[in-house]
Amino acid sequence: MDDAKEGDRNAVETAPLPFRAAVDALRAARLRPEIEIDPTRPPQRLAPHAYALEAAVVADDEDLADGRLVLLHDPAGHDAWQGSFRLVTLIRAELEPEMAADPLLPDVCWSWLTGALQARGLSYGEPSGTVTRASSHYFGGLGERPAASQIEIRASWTPREGRGGVPDTAAHLAAWCDLLCQVAGLPPAGPGDGSIVTLPQRRGPQSR
Repeated sequence: MDDAKEGDRNAVETAPLPFRAAVDALRAARLRPEIEIDPTRPPQRLAPHAYALEAAVVADDEDLADGRLVLLHDPAGHDAWQGSFRLVTLIRAELEPEMAADPLLPDVCWSWLTGALQARGLSYGEPSGTVTRASSHYFGGLGERPAASQIEIRASWTPREGRGGVPDTAAHLAAWCDLLCQVAGLPPAGPGDGSIVTLPQRRGPQSR
């Protein structure tokens, strides 16, 4: 383990008990087999305590979507959060150009985030974020490449704290993974999720 990872581990182990319990729940969560997830270096200046995960949705050794989820904790509370915990995320996936041109796409993607949290029965507050779509067209020596489009969701929300001041971070992680898989175009994982609409899988997913 390198010095940075060792320092991150020590920072968690010396953090307040509610934050340690929230991180332990993230580490113990069981997720869909298509999701590859690992801890990563968290941001250093957003809160006194932070823990981060990065994940990719992988099918047939191809990346369909990727994202990052950061858990922030300020024991003194934060006025903008209306709580002492905050979850921050970034999710990205490539799209078919015609799908990216849909004027309703940003609203739909944002509804997927709130819907994923609600489907898990989670209580949360102060949601905020952006949905961005971008298109690339290639010319000259790159003219043979097909046009490429990408969707990007940046969002944050306050998970409501439960017993001992600890939010159900495992359930929030599961909801976030539901969103990640939905953006990747995977079918619902469970029989009860058949009404969920996903993005069509893009042509030629990026090789790992």
